[in-house]
Amino acid sequence: MDPGSERWRDEQRRDILAFARRSKREAGGFAWLDDDGGYDSDANLQLWITARMTYVFALAHLAGEADALELAEHGVRAMGMFHDDEHGGWFAEIDANGAPAQTGKFCYEHAFVLLAACAASVAGAEGASELLDEATLTHRTKFWDTDAGRCREEWNQDWSELDGYRGANSNMHTVEAYLFAADATGDDAWRQRALAICERIIGIHARGHEWRIPEHYDHDWTPIANYNIEKPADPFRPFGATPGHAFEWARLIVQLAASLDDPRPWMQEAAEGLFAQAVADAVSDAPAIPYTTDWHGQPVVDERFHWVIAEATLAAEALDTFTGEALYDGFAQRWWSEIDEYFVDSKGGSWVHELSPTMGPSARTWQGKPDAYHAFNAVTLPSLPLAPCPAMTIDRLAK
Repeated sequence: MDPGSERWRDEQRRDILAFARRSKREAGGFAWLDDDGGYDSDANLQLWITARMTYVFALAHLAGEADALELAEHGVRAMGMFHDDEHGGWFAEIDANGAPAQTGKFCYEHAFVLLAACAASVAGAEGASELLDEATLTHRTKFWDTDAGRCREEWNQDWSELDGYRGANSNMHTVEAYLFAADATGDDAWRQRALAICERIIGIHARGHEWRIPEHYDHDWTPIANYNIEKPADPFRPFGATPGHAFEWARLIVQLAASLDDPRPWMQEAAEGLFAQAVADAVSDAPAIPYTTDWHGQPVVDERFHWVIAEATLAAEALDTFTGEALYDGFAQRWWSEIDEYFVDSKGGSWVHELSPTMGPSARTWQGKPDAYHAFNAVTLPSLPLAPCPAMTIDRLAK
């Protein structure tokens, strides 16, 4: 079976979902799984994991998985565990008793709440429409900054104090969520917000840095080049440029362009520029792709993550569809083969999340296998059109 073929991807999707099912907690939410699919029932729960798993199972239901709707509804109910009933919004982390482990309100996690709400609403999950109503209201009134054309990053619990940091990562995932929101609600304003984010972070900042994306900014969106230089392997805010995010932005820009009646001429240039610079900086004769580089393209964190190669492959597939250039199909085929050889865990299940530069075991940044989102997207999106969003078209995969 050829890696990346439709049959191979169908088989991988079944295996990824089988592993992901183990994350359901009877007490509510979805757990962070270890390498073998086990979890500590007393460990803190992460909102981003519960939201992502809700999204995955909502799409799986739409694709015809018999038990997936119940799992999506389990996730929708779990959002109530994270909800701040006094001030609104959702806590990023709660302990086993449901108490918040931190009280800030973060754009990153709220982007995934919105994404999950959109997918679950389209899937017809009980409670999802109400979740979507609150998620859209919270994003529109708390995180979306009309003047900046981008999202704010972090508030305190009662929304009275706004942190000065601004981040590209949360805005990138917000672009994805806003594309879903535009299709799920029929309100094109969400698509225009996604376009505004891309115009500024990619069309201005990334273009001005040779298509390497500044990830970190101060309150007025001035890049902070040395942010986290002492903590370069941070899982969400690493130092330097992140090639995996360049690929992910490239894919999202292509999807956004495909959703527009009159896509801007700069969009294909930007997507191809991001892809080309990430390849120049991070792709070599060695397998897979480093996590981060410095501002000259030299690797900083050389570990190989499953999400990075998943997004690289999705970008190649999307650009191949969008441009018809054989270059992109060549990269996609290479990376599918590397995923199959190095990341697919035929013994433990799902995909290995982190490998060393020599492709051995590593846990410098990621422990276990908490995330089905990137792998599920990787084996699902290439079978679907670039637009509208996958929730609107994935039913074609139903057997």
